[in-house]
Amino acid sequence: MTGKRTPMKKVTPAANATRTPTVTDIAAGAGVSRATVSLVLRESPLVHPDTRARVQAELKKQNYIYNRSAANLRRRTSSAVALVINDLSNPFFAEFATGVDEFLGEKGYVTLLGNTGESPARQNAVLASLMEHTPAGLILSPAEHSDAEELRSILGTLLPVLVFNRRIEGVDWDFLALDNLHGAELATAHLIERGHRQIAFYGGHADSSSCQQRRAGYEKALAAAGLSVRKDWMIETAPNRIDAAANVSRLLEGKHRPTAAVCYNDAVALGLMLGLSARGIQPGRDFALTGFDDIPEAALASPSLTTVATQPRARGRQAAELLLNQVGSARGTSRRTTAPAKLQVRQSTPKPAKP
Repeated sequence: MTGKRTPMKKVTPAANATRTPTVTDIAAGAGVSRATVSLVLRESPLVHPDTRARVQAELKKQNYIYNRSAANLRRRTSSAVALVINDLSNPFFAEFATGVDEFLGEKGYVTLLGNTGESPARQNAVLASLMEHTPAGLILSPAEHSDAEELRSILGTLLPVLVFNRRIEGVDWDFLALDNLHGAELATAHLIERGHRQIAFYGGHADSSSCQQRRAGYEKALAAAGLSVRKDWMIETAPNRIDAAANVSRLLEGKHRPTAAVCYNDAVALGLMLGLSARGIQPGRDFALTGFDDIPEAALASPSLTTVATQPRARGRQAAELLLNQVGSARGTSRRTTAPAKLQVRQSTPKPAKP
């Protein structure tokens, strides 16, 4: 005996509530091509705003989830660039990161940001995590004491990398440097021209490549003026405002005191100003000092800070441009680019106070 067979019901995408929507479904719902949906997913600026809004509404309606990593693997590219900073609390690096993000955004990329707090171990963990997102490239302002072998093992040999500000010995990645030596030389020469002969170098870690270069510029200017370097006036502090303010007593101890200081960076200079003021010494009148970086706060300090201008936001844009020049290109020899430094004279560098 045969029974009447019940015909199978055809299941359509709309009828299957558990089915994952595809780009084709989104395109059909929004009345656009698959290519247009793909452009919207990649945040391309080529899509008309009205069309973008229609596609985004359809994506939300169908609960579409974009697997960016899978898309990157299919295209063998990524729309993201990793940026890893050694100290994001420093206003210089905040400005630098802003410049990087501005330029990348204009080119259709997004920024994956990591902060290491000057810890090589934290840096390794941050980089390993960011590599899971298969970025198109990496801009790295390395933590102090970074290990080249560890970095190579995490990043491999194919990822485009640009190192900023601090050298890493043993790697052949592109390098964007600040003109640390010449900048510190300019600052020291300015103090000498103002009549100072007892000049300290204040702040920074002596084993940091950038600090070594700035100390070298300071020593070069002293030598050119026939002045000797006093090791007790080359004082190490962490390159931040708090530690700089806390170590002012080291600058003032002893029978002979300096009348001026070349500071490692603006954060150190601003900290030194606070520490001097707390001891009744007025910066810009009783003591002259210079910074390095020209962060926005330097012009607003009281007194306004004479500093070496490096244009951190412009350096961020430059770093992003240099990195993107590597993306999609055959790897060649590594390139070193040195950004210029210019002395910005303000009110913090008076002539020596009269006895």
